[in-house]
Amino acid sequence: MHEPTISFSIFEDKDRQMREVLSQVYEALRQKGYNPINQIVGYILSEDPTYITTHNNARSLIRRIDRDEMLQALVKYYLSGDE
Repeated sequence: MHEPTISFSIFEDKDRQMREVLSQVYEALRQKGYNPINQIVGYILSEDPTYITTHNNARSLIRRIDRDEMLQALVKYYLSGDE
């Protein structure tokens, strides 16, 4: 018998990585006493990295994600009804 074929999607992997980075950034902001949602939204709208703390390397992490891709993933997630 043959093993089932496993397929990978580069888009699923990229979405998973974005989710991990956003979770880590969120947690770093929360630990420093910031409102994580407001700070992340500020960063997305302005691309000003000072919205993101350097705590736990959060600023470097979020800058690895393309803002346009992040916005596309967020809109896609919101409209897909996933929760």
